Amino acid sequence: MKKLLVLGSVALAATAAAILPMATSNAAAACAPAWSSSAVYTGGNTASQNGHNYSAKWWTQNESPATHSGQWDVWADQGVCGGTTPPTTPPTTPPTTQPPATGAKMASAPYIYPGWGNPPAPATVVNATGIKAFTMAFVLANNGCNPAWDGETGLTGGVHASTIAAIRAAGADVVPSIGGWSGNKLGPNCSTPEALAGAYQKVIDAFQLKSIDIDIENTDEFENTVVQDRVLGALKIVKQKNPSVKTILTFGTTTTGPNYYGTRLVQQAKALGANIDIFTQMPFDFGASDIYTATVNTSEGLKNLLKTTFGYTDAQAYSHMGISGMNGLSDQQELTTVETWTRIRDYARNNGLARFTFWAVNRDRGCAGGGVVSNCSGIAQADWAFTKISAGF
Repeated sequence: MKKLLVLGSVALAATAAAILPMATSNAAAACAPAWSSSAVYTGGNTASQNGHNYSAKWWTQNESPATHSGQWDVWADQGVCGGTTPPTTPPTTPPTTQPPATGAKMASAPYIYPGWGNPPAPATVVNATGIKAFTMAFVLANNGCNPAWDGETGLTGGVHASTIAAIRAAGADVVPSIGGWSGNKLGPNCSTPEALAGAYQKVIDAFQLKSIDIDIENTDEFENTVVQDRVLGALKIVKQKNPSVKTILTFGTTTTGPNYYGTRLVQQAKALGANIDIFTQMPFDFGASDIYTATVNTSEGLKNLLKTTFGYTDAQAYSHMGISGMNGLSDQQELTTVETWTRIRDYARNNGLARFTFWAVNRDRGCAGGGVVSNCSGIAQADWAFTKISAGF
């Protein structure tokens, strides 16, 4: 979630993955049942298309084997087939491992970043707005696979730990944000899902947390399929060891929904049985001229992906979704006014989304014409206006 005004930009476009062809056999075998776009296939199911047999690596629906059989894709090309396709009904068995059908709504938790952008006293913001939670940025890696605030100060004894204590003293709670756009992150530095889960567990144990947010971004985590799977595997372990701890994935998007890597992240979460509670998109820095419309469109795109991946209803999909916006001016000069944020809040609340947040409380102060800076929004507004709106989520 660190942006240009900190260390980088989150701009994401729909990205096509490089597809590496799988080796195929020259020997023609009998063709499996013809692939059907309406059928649900799970790992090991077979189908044929265009004279080739394919086997599913994980749960899939409406993904053509002919165009989704690369090294990192859902289908494996088993080679040329011939003969008569057996007349049989495609598999319709629903997936067996998925998150609970209905998610649990969280209190809105806007980002706060100690040591940057003139951070406000938590009690001041809580008392002025009624906000009940904050998302704390950022846990990174230090000296290998060791979690540390900003990758420097360990977990306890520093400004982050004292801010957490102040937040709780003010009657609110904390969700740590692990990752972000920049910095040395745990995902690439922890060599296995088990090691990464151990790092996440240290953060949970240090602050007796109820939830953790993995902000998965950039080419080192979000666009690295090995690290994506490592993060998902780690969160699966975390959930098994801490069933009551909510697990959240936060990632960038396009104006119509998840891009290739976002789609893969959701589908792999299903395939690996990661049991993620909430998928949160960041609808900004993505080329939008109308933030409200783009936020609704990208949220509906994620909803539809969750429905097809997990077999959810609309209501169930919404209950596993979140929105993480940017108040005022974004790095790309996209404008989110107080009025726009109210409309986005109402959309999220009325549809039963699980998570609602923005970057950042540090910027939730007015400075019309101030540009994109760390300690104000760049627009005319009352102090803490976006936080107060969010508290009504």
